[in-house]
Amino acid sequence: MLKKAPLVGVFLFLVANGSAAVELCSIDVIPPAQTVDKIVDGDTLRLRDGRRVRLIGINAPEMGGRGRRTEAYAVQATRRLTGLVKANNNKVNLRVGDPSQDRYGRVLAHAYDRAGVSLEAQLVAEGLAYHTVVAPNTALAGCLTQAELQARHQRVGLWKNATFTHAKDINSGGFTLLRGRVARVQRNRGGVWLELEHSVTVNIPLSSLQYFKGQRFAEWQGRTLKTRGWVTERRGQRNKYAKWRLTASHPSMLEWQ
Repeated sequence: MLKKAPLVGVFLFLVANGSAAVELCSIDVIPPAQTVDKIVDGDTLRLRDGRRVRLIGINAPEMGGRGRRTEAYAVQATRRLTGLVKANNNKVNLRVGDPSQDRYGRVLAHAYDRAGVSLEAQLVAEGLAYHTVVAPNTALAGCLTQAELQARHQRVGLWKNATFTHAKDINSGGFTLLRGRVARVQRNRGGVWLELEHSVTVNIPLSSLQYFKGQRFAEWQGRTLKTRGWVTERRGQRNKYAKWRLTASHPSMLEWQ
């Protein structure tokens, strides 16, 4: 289980101390260790037994290859994860998620060192990865949010120059920090849809509404939203619908202004 922390004043303390956010993501019961064969990038590794592991709760910049450029801080994130694994005798202690695999067949897991310290939290706190949530793997959403707040407050790593792209300026897919005004809110069998500037629609899937209990979605209309995630093109949609879509499956992925 996650380590406990005093509730009184904890959030103020977290803003002043990034290591405290990392501590909140730590665990007492350490899962079995697995030997690492290769660090692919800042959020993916390959085990000696051949399995590829995608770390839950973060998205690190992509390394180049196959015609793609290396993104800013990708090298630093990869080196940092390599160092963390090397300091743990080239092993990681994995807590597998549920679901346990992504659509590419990679194992979804949280990674810890032998002391139970979260590797994801360290990368996020140092500004080498963005915090992301893909429900139902939400176990570390709270502490990773706090780790990222510290990185943003200190403007370290990715947060030195990070900008949120306005919805009207989206012209391609991929992981995006997105902002825009909610022009319309709809709810149907697909969940809740937040249309930003008739350009991007942010979808809260029906299966994720359990994390949004008590929310009055209609009151979000007219407000400015910041979010992040993978933007995809909505092929075959009529012109009255936004061309691009981003899925947000947890409240920690929505920032209201």
